[in-house]
Amino acid sequence: MPNLAIIGAGIMGANHGRVARSTPDVTVTTVCDPDPQRAATLAKAIGAQYTTDLDEALAGVDAAILATPSETHGELGARILRSGRDLLVEKPIATSVADARHLIDLADKHDRVLMVGHVERFNPAVTELLQLVDDPLSLEITRVGPFSNRALADVLLDLMIHDVDLARTVAGSEIVAHRAATRIVRSAEQDLAFALLMFENGMIANITASRVSQQKIRRVTLTQRNDCVIADLLRQQVEVHRIEHSEFLSEGGVRYRQSGRVEIPFLSQHGEPLMHELRHFADCVVNRRRPVVSGEDGLAALEVCLQIRDTALVG
Repeated sequence: MPNLAIIGAGIMGANHGRVARSTPDVTVTTVCDPDPQRAATLAKAIGAQYTTDLDEALAGVDAAILATPSETHGELGARILRSGRDLLVEKPIATSVADARHLIDLADKHDRVLMVGHVERFNPAVTELLQLVDDPLSLEITRVGPFSNRALADVLLDLMIHDVDLARTVAGSEIVAHRAATRIVRSAEQDLAFALLMFENGMIANITASRVSQQKIRRVTLTQRNDCVIADLLRQQVEVHRIEHSEFLSEGGVRYRQSGRVEIPFLSQHGEPLMHELRHFADCVVNRRRPVVSGEDGLAALEVCLQIRDTALVG
């Protein structure tokens, strides 16, 4: 069981602490934050020590969870890896391609685990969906919700980056072209984004990310030649619509009928995605495994989102 330090006691740091406290194979011994009151509050809640000094926080641990503001990931992540500790860094891996590549290089140089917190990869509904990928034609992903005052980054690095990573995983192929449009609505950054991604293997992904919606929706629809898989990430439920028969009812194909069956598979795992993510990171630290979401995965998603932001039609 590795000893972990949580670096950053804000919202995500507190989430990691809450989940780690109830996860048997993860132990958080230290919380570090420049605000001593915030560090002390989280440390007390999870039964850990606290400090405002990063070097002190790293002294007695095997690995660190970096949950500070995104713009600090490059600098602080580098310090953690240089110290010889394994690192789980919240998404995005960094806010620049150069910083992301530097973290990957440091992890290789020091033989450290570098994992990126694209937590949706560990959603039980996503785990099931990935097992059902056969012949992907198109992917539609909707990630929308009401505006939150805690939103600091643009919607591309805050929300859409999860789904760019997920689309790459489903496709098993790299993105070769993209089109996008974004809009600023309530903040100083893009609050609404639409992206069309085209993959080397022919799959197309259509992604919607919004933090100005009236509803909270997290849904993935995968269309394949013989079935359609719909995953509700909030309810953690998967439906498989299998086509068994189709026919034209009139000449010229104006009327069409299709029949089949709907399956609702029993998920192989349940529970909060962050718990599964932390357990996987702990396993990688103990058994020196390559993470499911590697530094290279984090870099690939970051590169696409930055390109989208730079080239999108902005409203």
